[in-house]
Amino acid sequence: MPSWLPSTPYPAAKDGFWGPVTSTLNWCEEDYYASHYLAEIVNSLTNLIFVVLAFKGIANCLRNGHDTVFVVAFVSYLLVGLGSFFFHATLLYPMQLVDELSMIYTTSIMTFALFTRAAARPARLFFGLLVASLAAFITAYYVYLGDPLFHQNAFAVLTAFTILRSLYIMETRLRPSRRCKDLSLTPAEQARRDVRDDVIVTTMWRFVGLALAAAAGGFAIWNLDTLHCDAIRRWRHRVGLPWGVLLEGHGWWHILTGISAYYQLMWGVWLRYCLNGQQDDVEMVWPSMWSVPVVEKVSAKKRN
Repeated sequence: MPSWLPSTPYPAAKDGFWGPVTSTLNWCEEDYYASHYLAEIVNSLTNLIFVVLAFKGIANCLRNGHDTVFVVAFVSYLLVGLGSFFFHATLLYPMQLVDELSMIYTTSIMTFALFTRAAARPARLFFGLLVASLAAFITAYYVYLGDPLFHQNAFAVLTAFTILRSLYIMETRLRPSRRCKDLSLTPAEQARRDVRDDVIVTTMWRFVGLALAAAAGGFAIWNLDTLHCDAIRRWRHRVGLPWGVLLEGHGWWHILTGISAYYQLMWGVWLRYCLNGQQDDVEMVWPSMWSVPVVEKVSAKKRN
C-alpha cells in the first residue's frame, strides 16, 4: 500500500458466535475476521441493497396500485436479500436453503405473472398450481441431492426462460413493425401510437440490457473470486482494511445482481401495463442509468 493511504492489517480469522460452518458452500471472504456475530461481514452487509430496493419497489406498487402479484414478487425479492444476509452471517445450512430457495420462488412468481396476465380464473389457478409444483419439486430434489450446482442450474434455466419469453412478447406485441394493426384507429392516432411504442420498446431494451450487463458483470466477478481466491486473499492482506473490502468479489455479486433483479421486476410491472394497452396511463421514471427507476401512474391532467 502507498504510505500516504492509511490502512490497518487484517485480523486473524477466528471462531464465531454461530459455531462450526455447516453450509455446503463457503466463499473467499475469511470467516469472522471482523465480527464475532457476522461470519462474512462484507458478504452479509452487501445484501442490504436488496432490502432498500425491495422497500422502494413495494412502496411504488402500493402507491400506484400495481398488480398484487408484483407486491408479492418484491416481498419475495426482500426475502432473497434477508436470506442471503443470514446465510453469510451464520454459514449454517438452514440459512443457505432460505437464501437459495427464495431465489427460485421469486423467479417462479415472475413466471406466473408473465403467463397469467390475461388468463381467466381457472387458467390462473391451473398455472399457479403448475408453477408451485415445479418450485416444490426443485425444493425437494435440491434438499435431497444437496448439490448447489443443481440449484444454480435450475435458477439459471428459470430466469433465462422468463426473460426470453418476456422479450419475445415485448417484441411481437409492442413493436409497431411486428404487431397487428388496429384498423379502428385513425391514421394520425395509429402514427402517434407507433412512435410512442417504438420509444417504449427502445427504452425497454436499454433497461433489460443494463440489467443483464449487471448480472453478467456480477457473475464474472464472482467466478474470478472463486477461481483465484488464494491470490485475492493475498492482495487483500497486502492492501489492508478498509481497502481490501473492494476485492470481495461475492459482495460485488450481491450488489450487481440486486440491481439487476430490481430492474427485471420493475420491467415486468411496466411490460404488463403496456401489454394491457395502458401505455398512456403509466410512465417509467428513469432520469438516468444511475437513478433507481420506478413505474408511476400518469395523472389525467398530464395525459391531456
